[in-house]
Amino acid sequence: MKKIAFALVALVLSVGAWAHSGGTDKNGCHQEKATGTRHCH
Repeated sequence: MKKIAFALVALVLSVGAWAHSGGTDKNGCHQEKATGTRHCH
């Protein structure tokens, strides 16, 4: 049971790592500050 609970918590936390608001424009894109390139979601 502990393994299932751990897996669920890990899944929930990992989903938040993929998405970010990032100040996207109407097309869902924004400028990557680190690379200077445009990045779209």
